[in-house]
Amino acid sequence: MKLDRVTVDPARMNGQPCIRNMRLTVRRVVELIALFPTREELCREYPELEDEDIRQALLYAAAGNCRTPFKN
Repeated sequence: MKLDRVTVDPARMNGQPCIRNMRLTVRRVVELIALFPTREELCREYPELEDEDIRQALLYAAAGNCRTPFKN
């Protein structure tokens, strides 16, 4: 499983896993997938996100690597 788009830098976003060193965390991408009705709408709102970014964020989260609990 290649996750070359998920980056972790202790000096960025408090060390949370991000997408391609952007200030967009894996956690936020997963939240956005749940919030937007379609991927097309998500990509219109966040044009910097690519399909591979979304796929890798989901893989990373599914592997249990996101240890911060989601808030209701």
